Amino acid sequence: MSADTSEDVIRVQDQFYILATSSLAAATPLVLKQGDTFGVFDRHGDCTRLGLGEQGLYHRDTRYLSRLDLRLGRSRPLLLSSTVREGNDLLVADLTNPDIVLTPDAVLPRGTLHVYRAKFIWQDTCHERLRLSNHGLAAVDFSLVLLFESDFADIFEVRGTRRERRGTALPPEVGPSCVVLSYRGLDQAVRRTQIDFDPAPRELSGGSARFDLRLAPQAAAHIEIAVTCQAPVPRCVPARHDHALEEAATRLSDRRRSLGQVTTSNQSFNAWLQRSAADLGMMLTATEHGPYPYAGVPWFSTLFGRDGIITALEVLWLDPAPARGVLESLAALQAAETDPVRDAEPGKVVHEVRGGEMAALGEVPFGRYYGSVDATPLFVMLAAAYLERTGDVAFARRLWPHVLRALAWMDGPGDVDGDGFVEYARRSAHGLVHQGWKDSADSVFHEDGRLADGPIALCEVQAYVYGARLGAARVGEALGEHATAEALRTSAAALRESFEHHFWSEELGTFVMALDGGKRPCNVRSSNAGHALFTGIASTEHARRVAGTLLDDLSFSGWGVRTLSAAERRYNPMSYHNGSVWPHDNALVAAGLGRYGWRAQAARILTALHECTPHLDLHRMPELMCGFKRRVGEGPTLYPVACAPQAWAAGAVFLMLQACLGLQVDAVAGRLLFKAPLLPGFLDTVRIEGLEVGESVVDVRLHRDGPDVALHVDRRRGQLAVLLEK
Repeated sequence: MSADTSEDVIRVQDQFYILATSSLAAATPLVLKQGDTFGVFDRHGDCTRLGLGEQGLYHRDTRYLSRLDLRLGRSRPLLLSSTVREGNDLLVADLTNPDIVLTPDAVLPRGTLHVYRAKFIWQDTCHERLRLSNHGLAAVDFSLVLLFESDFADIFEVRGTRRERRGTALPPEVGPSCVVLSYRGLDQAVRRTQIDFDPAPRELSGGSARFDLRLAPQAAAHIEIAVTCQAPVPRCVPARHDHALEEAATRLSDRRRSLGQVTTSNQSFNAWLQRSAADLGMMLTATEHGPYPYAGVPWFSTLFGRDGIITALEVLWLDPAPARGVLESLAALQAAETDPVRDAEPGKVVHEVRGGEMAALGEVPFGRYYGSVDATPLFVMLAAAYLERTGDVAFARRLWPHVLRALAWMDGPGDVDGDGFVEYARRSAHGLVHQGWKDSADSVFHEDGRLADGPIALCEVQAYVYGARLGAARVGEALGEHATAEALRTSAAALRESFEHHFWSEELGTFVMALDGGKRPCNVRSSNAGHALFTGIASTEHARRVAGTLLDDLSFSGWGVRTLSAAERRYNPMSYHNGSVWPHDNALVAAGLGRYGWRAQAARILTALHECTPHLDLHRMPELMCGFKRRVGEGPTLYPVACAPQAWAAGAVFLMLQACLGLQVDAVAGRLLFKAPLLPGFLDTVRIEGLEVGESVVDVRLHRDGPDVALHVDRRRGQLAVLLEK
């Protein structure tokens, strides 16, 4: 079978598969993001065609800059070092010249010139400052060349989707210090990339800029570049570098002040916490309805319902602002009518929103797409959790009609066959085949490996529905809707009984992954069952058996819980959903273990993922990792097309830490509770500063005290009760 044919087979199985012709592990890219704009750069700070071909500057699902190559004459500089600073605000790279033949009799020795690059993104513009220094003993004459291109590819094209037709590249507009590259899409929108240089280059064309420089010994020169994404109409000239940098720094400082701080006695763990907090700050995107955590760079830098909700739940105890933004946004986007093309039904919560050319033309169905079976119950769970965390009854009252519509969808269109379980079956031939969080085409199957036919009732979705009904009952009580609350508690109890009967497998010692369209169980051991613990739908005895299955040698790789047990027919540690390790999945499992009081088991998962971080670039937790068994002296195996940063992967550490500490925030009762806290073996102290609960702010410290954990309140403003329950 030829390579082209095999790619076609992949597309037939799953047209939204992300093609991987190389590995991120070969050259981990550097990422910047602000608002709806993000950049993926190589270690030099360039955009090249190497790796997965994903490098570039993107804005609203379109690549506005596909190439940026810096050259000293005809030579690429040598890389000394590069990184993205801890706050994710600035990419910096140190470069130097290779040996360059200037004339037949003269060579510029390697290491004479130092090139320092610093770039950041602010308000649709990527700003860059170059500082070129001569550390030689003689003056140096040389040329600096920047090569650039804009392919205006839709993100789905970059991911590997082939298009029969594309729009038209317009002639470049070249001025003394500015180039505008333009593209008229098939949607008739004109997208423009404006590149400004200061000072003006010696030569400037539609694809290159050349600066001729002469540097005396120990002298330096500076060049500033601004690449602005203009969609769909031109905007004003971008802010100057220093002004934009000051505004960006102010935003970062404000974000840090608004967020509670967590530090510990372990510096490696602190590095993970700090990078995760910075990643969450970077992924939070200002929308008309408030801050929303976009899912992940590069493939999913947009609004996803499920991802946003889970991210908000992970960090809710520390910062409720993302949850409010998520709830506001999803309420505004909640489906009001039936639309099979978009898998939309009244009351359903949106899965994905896209703004690129292909979405506008309907070449992909994701302009506003509702093919998610779990976002709707998760939305209700988040609404209830937000009320408990903030005590904001007025907001809950405003959200209540949306909660009722979501519940009506679960009881109506969401229960396709009226059996009391929520199922999915895609309505559109172009939509997602599977609509749970494991949404690849081969992710739901029977024990013999046969793919399951729909409508499919997933294990974890029933758990979410159970959690949604109980959560909505609590909201209803707070709003005086007592009859509705009682009915919801009754229906939740009935669902729990039916779930335990139909989904439990005594032979497997866990809940089955799903029921297929014929109500045949998918007798497969998977991490899905761990989500049943997260909402408490499982009996204590069944939960204990599930915990044992998830942490045995077949499911626990040593780096975390696999999505699928190694005993299953479709197990593949290199697959997307059938044997890999996902941090957010592990966090939900750990939270479930903590719910039942099994903190040592939750700490085992947290410890395993913490031990990954020294092997990961920037201590950044990726979207997923391969599920190979842990080998002595080696780190985890990276997944080739994993997003990094990924919002719910960044939030995972905070939920796992909450599970270990037994931390509960109840603003309605004015209480912060640590219930039977346990510190993992690598931690002796955890300090939480600036935690806001209602009108109160506290700093607390937990530390190891023999076999126990002691709690100290170092600062308290307000009437919040801080309690330790052993």
